[in-house]
Amino acid sequence: MSNQETTTHQLAIKEVFDSLSQQEKLYAHHLSRAAWQGSRIILRQVSPEANGIFDFLMSMYQACDGQWKDLIERCEIGAEELHAFLEYAALFLCNLGNYYGEGDQKFVPGVSEETLRKIANISPSTSQALEKVIGPMISELPHSIGFPSDTEQSSYYPGDEIISREEIAAVSEIMGKQLIEPENTRLRKIIENGQTIFELLQASSEKDKTAEPEYIMNSPEAVLRVVKGDHAEELAAICSSLSETIKYAADEKQATMLSYYIKSFQTGSLEAYRESQKIWVTDTDPVVESIFGFVEQYRDPFGVRSEWEGIVSIADAGETEKLKQCSERSTEFISRLPWAVEGQNSGKGPFEKSLFEAPAFTSSHALAFCCCFIYEAANLPNYNDIRETCGFKNLVYANRMSANNNPATPCYYVDPSEVHRFKECTHIVRFVSTAIHELLGHGTGKLMSETSPGTYNFDNSNPPINPLTNRPIESWYLPGQTFYSVFGKIATSAEECRANLVAYYLMDEKDLLSIFGYTDSSYVTADDLIYNTYLQIGVEGLQALEFYNIQTQAWGEAHKRGHFALLKWLLIDGGGVMSVDYDRDNKNLTVRVDRSKVLTHGKPSLGRFLCRLHIWRCVADAKSCADLYEPLTTVDGAYEEWRQVVCSKPTPRWKFVQANTVLEGQEVVVKVYEENNEGIIRSWAERGI
Repeated sequence: MSNQETTTHQLAIKEVFDSLSQQEKLYAHHLSRAAWQGSRIILRQVSPEANGIFDFLMSMYQACDGQWKDLIERCEIGAEELHAFLEYAALFLCNLGNYYGEGDQKFVPGVSEETLRKIANISPSTSQALEKVIGPMISELPHSIGFPSDTEQSSYYPGDEIISREEIAAVSEIMGKQLIEPENTRLRKIIENGQTIFELLQASSEKDKTAEPEYIMNSPEAVLRVVKGDHAEELAAICSSLSETIKYAADEKQATMLSYYIKSFQTGSLEAYRESQKIWVTDTDPVVESIFGFVEQYRDPFGVRSEWEGIVSIADAGETEKLKQCSERSTEFISRLPWAVEGQNSGKGPFEKSLFEAPAFTSSHALAFCCCFIYEAANLPNYNDIRETCGFKNLVYANRMSANNNPATPCYYVDPSEVHRFKECTHIVRFVSTAIHELLGHGTGKLMSETSPGTYNFDNSNPPINPLTNRPIESWYLPGQTFYSVFGKIATSAEECRANLVAYYLMDEKDLLSIFGYTDSSYVTADDLIYNTYLQIGVEGLQALEFYNIQTQAWGEAHKRGHFALLKWLLIDGGGVMSVDYDRDNKNLTVRVDRSKVLTHGKPSLGRFLCRLHIWRCVADAKSCADLYEPLTTVDGAYEEWRQVVCSKPTPRWKFVQANTVLEGQEVVVKVYEENNEGIIRSWAERGI
């Protein structure tokens, strides 16, 4: 699709950064350099042409010295053509690739091939850079990220030989037996002297070919070869910056954490990365926070390989205090969830950890956000064994969340009489529900596991009672299995949906809302938020339809699939608490919520859905989950008609312009850029990636 016009927001940081001490500024600066140095890793993970397009855009900036308006006369193009080109360039840089970070759909320049060539003719180097990528750059196909085919592509599976799902699964089986974790890998199929070889490309700055093991595969007959050195150049630069960062660490704990990062990125060892995460979760109140590594599996169609992330943020003490209050009362709120059993495990029941230590919960301001899109919050690490034994952290990014409070954002699916109040409430609902989503959504649940042969994390002689069957549980995770390996392609979406359900289920708990300052007497009352939570479920469920590909019948974004599942569930199971009016003549959809049924029908319905997803996750029952979730997230019949309406009114996409930190002598200063396409491009050019 051609890139659509998007709004640019400033990710404001200067005032917060200026409040840091000199040591903290230096620590943040070198961490930020390490974050941005991972940009080309993400580009390489997105598409084969992404790094080449990046090079072309940077060469264009250098060739015109950032004086873009000069191109109108020099290249004989119109002002509208220049604007469309700059829109594409900025959109590409904000998504770190030519596929949307949210939705995984390809976007192409909104100008002709002829115009692109005119623009590139500004210099021989820019013309050469364009010629390397112009074919895939302007082609509508592959139209999305998915299993490699004629219409979809995934750079987690690069190369000329197309790899099948069955082959990926066979390789994963061998990896599991050999205890090779997939997060920092890509998989390439090659034919060598008539033999099929699967090269497991492992991210590391080291390239020790003498230590590359091979494994014989029987189905299919092939060899699996581990090849170190994927992203070697970028990881070497990252390690160099992290080594410099250590000099300014606040304490030995931070220094040790960074040392494990370096070891992991140098050697490819995920065991070293796990050690870094064990330390990271215990560093509970850092002024400068960071997330590094191969973290989320959202974009791998097989659901196990992770995209690189590098995020640096600065704590907001005032907002963090509210979140800490919520965290400190975690056990109380968990005991109100549908699977809780009075008198068991402090009222939480057997499907929760015995000890829920209040995790760190920080409101921070993002300084460097090197990802395919800038998300609102995080709950990490994703390793369940570390979460259960060492804990986890929650982060909310305040300068990203503030973009939600935008009165100009169109509100297509709410009745005009409710739009004003909905807009007053929506950013509050988003903030509070996101906080609960991260803390009590992703933070809840005990995965029943045989941790090693014959050793269980529950009483296997007297198993807990499954509330869905009223019988002892009959399944659990076997040694080496994880939630993602067992649940496969639905894992990420089902987990995001479950976390959302926890948040929405608890949004009518007024003592919880009061922590955030919303009561029966506040300007926006607790009842306002409760009612508008259900409106939000409906609106987000409809908006999600834009991310469903009707040709492949696949969802392009895990969170959006979960939003639609929630809407469809309430329409089917909610007893009339929610409905959608469809005006065929005017192509309008309007969400209706029956206020009188929110507590009597809405909450019990959410509880039924939540309990199913939670228990199935805890007992490794992927089949039952898929049997419900797959049909529930199918878009057909009336829902397909609704999808067409939604696609005719696309949700405005946002771009964010981020600051850079630079050293001026011994001082670190923040460089802020203009809030437009030119500012985004300039900020990237000056990062020197």
